[in-house]
Amino acid sequence: MSSLDHPAVAKVAAALSEAGQHAAAEGIRVLPAEVRTAAQAAEALGVPVGAIANSLIFRVGYDKNAHALLALTSGAHRADPETLADLGGVEAVGKADADFVRAHTGQPIGGVAPVGHPAPLTTLVDTALAAHDVVWAAAGHPKTVFPTTFAGLVALTGGTPGALAGPEENGQP
Repeated sequence: MSSLDHPAVAKVAAALSEAGQHAAAEGIRVLPAEVRTAAQAAEALGVPVGAIANSLIFRVGYDKNAHALLALTSGAHRADPETLADLGGVEAVGKADADFVRAHTGQPIGGVAPVGHPAPLTTLVDTALAAHDVVWAAAGHPKTVFPTTFAGLVALTGGTPGALAGPEENGQP
C-alpha cells in the first residue's frame, strides 16, 4: 500500500477537499522516508524549518473527560505549555502519549495532520507561520505532507491564531 492509500491520508485528503482546499488535497506529497521532526521535513522539502507546521497534541485533563488540544506550531521554535493553556482557555496542558494521540486523531505521532480526525479538535495556530508564503503540514502519515498557508490553516481548522512560543522565544524578557 502506498502512503497515499493509507486510510488516515485519505481522510485528510477528503477533509481538505470538503473544506474547499482542493490544491492542498491534490498537493499531498509522499516523501522518500518518514519525517517525524520539523527539521527532517524541512530538509526533505528544501524549505526553512519555520515553514513546517508541527501538529502537536496536548492533553487537557487526566480523568475520563480528558480531551486533546492541537497546537500547529512553527518548526522554528518550541510551543510553551503555559501560553497554550492561556490561549486555549484551560487551566493547564500536558504531554500526550502515542495512544492518546492516536485515539483523538486517528493518526500516528509524526504524521498528525491539522484535519481528518474522528472529531473536531480545539486548535491553536502559531502566528509565526504567517511569515512563510507556503507552509507544509503533515497529511496523516509520517511520510506525507501538504502545502498550505497560515490563513489556510486557520480557515481549515477554525483555529485560534496566536504566538505559541514562550515569551523568551517571542523576543520578550
